Amino acid sequence: MATSMPTRRVTTYDIAKSLGVSRATVGFVLNDTPGQTISEATRTKVLQEAQRLGYRRHSAARTLASGRSHIVLLVLPDWPLDFSLRRNIEEASLTLDQAGYTLVTYTPHSSGQARPLWESIQPDVVLTLNSFAPGQAEAIRAAGITRLIPDPEAPPSEDYIDNGPALQLEHLAELGHTVIAYAGLNDPKVADLVNGRRDRAQKTATALGLRPISWRNINLTDESALAAIHDWRTAGVTAIAAYNDDVAAALTGAALRGGLTVPGDLSIIGLDNTPLSSMFQPQLSTINVDTAGLGRYLGRLALSSIEGTPPPAAGPEMRATLIPRASTAPLQETENS
Repeated sequence: MATSMPTRRVTTYDIAKSLGVSRATVGFVLNDTPGQTISEATRTKVLQEAQRLGYRRHSAARTLASGRSHIVLLVLPDWPLDFSLRRNIEEASLTLDQAGYTLVTYTPHSSGQARPLWESIQPDVVLTLNSFAPGQAEAIRAAGITRLIPDPEAPPSEDYIDNGPALQLEHLAELGHTVIAYAGLNDPKVADLVNGRRDRAQKTATALGLRPISWRNINLTDESALAAIHDWRTAGVTAIAAYNDDVAAALTGAALRGGLTVPGDLSIIGLDNTPLSSMFQPQLSTINVDTAGLGRYLGRLALSSIEGTPPPAAGPEMRATLIPRASTAPLQETENS
């Protein structure tokens, strides 16, 4: 029985030997080297033979010749890969692909045992969604990579500010709610995001003249949401701003199981406008964040850094918008008011 042997990579030597020309001629044609007096007939033969033999340029050689790897590395924080993050990555990848670049994602872990991916693939640019971890930018630059987004030495960009929590509080206040709680997600991986959104909600409450909001982080898989609602209702809370739509759904389900009505007894608003928010009953009021648009913006930002062109202007994708639905309503007057 015949055994198939692994095939080796086709080289310029193989093409040159097959055609009876020099390797230099093959290299000049495949690299499209300017200033050479190679006839069009020879050029055509080389290209056709390369295709027939299945020649593919080695990525390292291609990078060395052009000075580019056509790879963009996205360094991700150790966050859950939820709907919003997936859309962001997909759109960034599509934008880069249309320009001839490949987006590669990489999540460093606290163990730090694996070799950093930027050392292995030599990307043209390394970007991250928030900011580089301490020492990360220095390690990337030590690997010879000079294009980093965001620039660790530049002041923080104001192109995108997560104003979702402010819109949540403003919406609830406009409906007459003055005693509002904030519900975060009890997940160490997103603790910084949760704390940042909660702080912005607290600052907005102060600016609106509301009493300080009470807050609690809940789990999605136990009765912590029901316990939080019980305590908040005892304290007179009439509305809750949630870290995201998953948390809002957990709170709404717990409220309904506890015999409350939403939004009659309790108004609840989420954030991210995921498909869940419109499928849930009652449909969840939420804040729309154009994660697809942000992904495209991220891709264009990487391309502008590579090409040395002005960065793209921030557009509507940078602004969050309110999506009012059935889970929030004006504060109901009580008999004792």
